[in-house]
Amino acid sequence: MGKEIVETSKSTATIATPVKTKTEAEILEITSKLDYTSGNASTQAKQFDDLVTSGDLSLWKSASSPTSTALRTFPVTLNFLESRSDGKITAKALGVGGEDDVSLDDFKMSLLYVTIASSIGAVISLVVGGNIGSTLCYLFALIPIVFVGIGSSAPGIIAAGIQATRGSGDDESTRNDRICRHEAGHFLCGYLCGLPVKNYEITETGFPCVEFHPSTDMSAVSAQRELSREEIAAMSVVALSGSVAEALKYEEAKGGQNDLIELEGLFGRSKEFIGAAKQQDLTRWGALAAYQLIKANMEKYEKLVQAFKEKKSVAECIAVVEGN
Repeated sequence: MGKEIVETSKSTATIATPVKTKTEAEILEITSKLDYTSGNASTQAKQFDDLVTSGDLSLWKSASSPTSTALRTFPVTLNFLESRSDGKITAKALGVGGEDDVSLDDFKMSLLYVTIASSIGAVISLVVGGNIGSTLCYLFALIPIVFVGIGSSAPGIIAAGIQATRGSGDDESTRNDRICRHEAGHFLCGYLCGLPVKNYEITETGFPCVEFHPSTDMSAVSAQRELSREEIAAMSVVALSGSVAEALKYEEAKGGQNDLIELEGLFGRSKEFIGAAKQQDLTRWGALAAYQLIKANMEKYEKLVQAFKEKKSVAECIAVVEGN
């Protein structure tokens, strides 16, 4: 419990199989022949499992092998998380409780500004006069009411608007580096945890974005089935890995809110009930496990970041992780 994760190189199927030392080019020749687009998680996982059995791959699913402690969950407090990550992974670093969070005072000030602006607009409308002026005055009077209604029913929309007006404070180069580090963290941890790729495409950011199946059993029939403890653990690590990867370079992550929302949805699909306290505990543990996996494979991770900047394919990214 709480032990540092060391880089592993063998999965369950390769315990008795010598691992072949291959270059990135040799690995790429193998991985480029695999199918990553069919959407069939079990087929994709079997392709990797067979390559592990043959000794051609070694790191696929290495974090979830019986000989690894990487995915063994245990209670993690914020203090423990900070101490075991050399002070690099904190609530603020993960974007929870940091300066960029929207507080109740922010909502109050926003409502004040909206009310003042609407009042000014209403007064100007009265000056205009006539039916048009009366209509505009009525519409301006409704704006604060609508604002309060949205804030009560969907506060996330208001919060996103407030954060958007603040701006990120990063220049384009830093912003792009954050994106690539975030996605490279997801890719590395997802691969080590043995999760098949669900989607990999260039998004509006201009760089690849990776999405994993939460399980190797994701047929049409089982796509919405309940998830096991092990599957929830793996997805907790993958969900937090992007923010952890950002925080390692920039001290504070800015791109992990959607990851946490998706993780919350997966918690709801767990076979075992996961209450609010347990969810927080799993989130902290996931951050620590992700930190240890990335730290143990830091050289490969940095090369993977560069691969994302160069918009490499899935096959090329796997070659970066597996190649020597």
